[in-house]
Amino acid sequence: MTRLRRTRTPDGRRLEVSHVVDAPPAEAWDLLVDTARWPEWSPLVTGVEATERRLRLDTSGRVRIPGAWVPFRITAYVPAERRWSWRVLKLPGAGHRVDDLGANRCRIAFELPPTATGYAPVCLRALERLEDRLLEERVAESNEE
Repeated sequence: MTRLRRTRTPDGRRLEVSHVVDAPPAEAWDLLVDTARWPEWSPLVTGVEATERRLRLDTSGRVRIPGAWVPFRITAYVPAERRWSWRVLKLPGAGHRVDDLGANRCRIAFELPPTATGYAPVCLRALERLEDRLLEERVAESNEE
């Protein structure tokens, strides 16, 4: 189930783009915080150079998008809430969150600042790609058993 809604977040009022997936929240979170895996699910990111492979507060670096490398810095990182946000080109970027829905289900959400609501279609595609990646990994694991 995909959903768009306006909500209040720790970063202020945002447009939340979210999708429920049949996967453990820890697996979804792992995809979101592993910078080396961002190109697997982001429709725009084709490369990443970061100070750490796995995010933490103040991780910085740059991402390659069509035509340019742009700098980023992680401005919030709360593993207990499975939530992080960043600044890209020194501008507020999307927040990223994984909600535990029980029974190996979770909601992956992107929280867009008001100036980036036009980015919602890209986020919807990223959520589809995240779901595809999680499904592929679960199928591969069951084939190994």
